[in-house]
Amino acid sequence: MFIIHKELIRIKRNEVFKLTLSALLISIGIVIPMVSPIKILMEPASFTLASHVPIFIALFISPGIAVAVSLGTVVGFMLAGFPLIIALRALSHVVFAVIGGLVIKRNRLLIEDKVKSQIFSFFIGILHGASEMALVTFFYFGGALPQANYTDGFFYSIFLLVGVGTLLHSMIDFFIAQIVWKGLGKRTKKLAQLT
Repeated sequence: MFIIHKELIRIKRNEVFKLTLSALLISIGIVIPMVSPIKILMEPASFTLASHVPIFIALFISPGIAVAVSLGTVVGFMLAGFPLIIALRALSHVVFAVIGGLVIKRNRLLIEDKVKSQIFSFFIGILHGASEMALVTFFYFGGALPQANYTDGFFYSIFLLVGVGTLLHSMIDFFIAQIVWKGLGKRTKKLAQLT
């Protein structure tokens, strides 16, 4: 009986820990778009340095936490006053958060190996860029983007700015998240075990 009670307390602590960790990462994800000094807005594209870092750190922990943080960051872009299309692009992060989180959950060594992690970052960046491109393409063909996008054309406005730009932005933020993750050292192993 005592062993069962002790196990229930451990499970409860882990759940509270995961909830607290999710809340902290969501808070960081909300604040970054609001206070980041490095923001480039070229509608429908935008590049806010480190805006994906909380999502990637959450992705290293668990798919569920990554989804929660992805959803929370949408609020940050809305509160920062970004256009709706950019907040919706943030919503598309759920796609790479789920898939990336599931891949890492099955292969934890992926984020520890330098070469494999960069290959993973590239493929997550492609998925990230493709998701955002798909969303923006819907608005592009619906005639809902600023006129300059139609003047510049689909290839420049959607493929290069949103697709390729997101791929590069994603890989930079993934690299920053890895530095933070590795900086936490032994704590990261404990985080991975708790989820």
